[in-house]
Amino acid sequence: METKHSFKDNIYLKLFVEFFTLGMFTFGGGAAMIAVLQNRLKDKKWLTDDEVLDCITVAQTLPGVVAVNMSVYVGYRMKGIRGTIVSVLGIVLPSFVIIILVALFLNSLEGNPYVLGALRGIRAATLGLILATCFKLSKQIMGKAKEDKVQLVLTALIFPVSFLIITFLGLDAVWVILGGLVIGVVYGLVQMRREKA
Repeated sequence: METKHSFKDNIYLKLFVEFFTLGMFTFGGGAAMIAVLQNRLKDKKWLTDDEVLDCITVAQTLPGVVAVNMSVYVGYRMKGIRGTIVSVLGIVLPSFVIIILVALFLNSLEGNPYVLGALRGIRAATLGLILATCFKLSKQIMGKAKEDKVQLVLTALIFPVSFLIITFLGLDAVWVILGGLVIGVVYGLVQMRREKA
């Protein structure tokens, strides 16, 4: 009885199962995964709303796959290096297995109307997930920025300017992220000086 209880409450197992499920059933990459992960982390009370927002910000701005970055962040916050390893294995394993299977059977699946139909449906659902994530995050970010008027103005300006620069001028998103980082650091330094004064 005691072993069953400890097995059920094993945080490493929970981390692996959670990220394995996400890796298995979340289509559309990291952006589509954000909404699902946000809800699950909230339900499990692993991270607070602010910590989830930090997790998303860090995962999006660092190089590499967003889903893996998020699993590293959550795994490390929960159980250090071991938690990180378990979470990353969970998120990567389904894709690894599925890609090998697809590579093996690609020729026989190519042009299959069922497969093509499934992919069209998944694409549409993924777009909905990404839009829902954008709406949810924008509400959360603007809500947090309301605490500071200057931050609210900066957020209200940086968001549309970034969107316009990437969409219409075709500037690489890396430069936009670096620009936001510089503005944020400058704002933070100004705030620190004001507090000291």
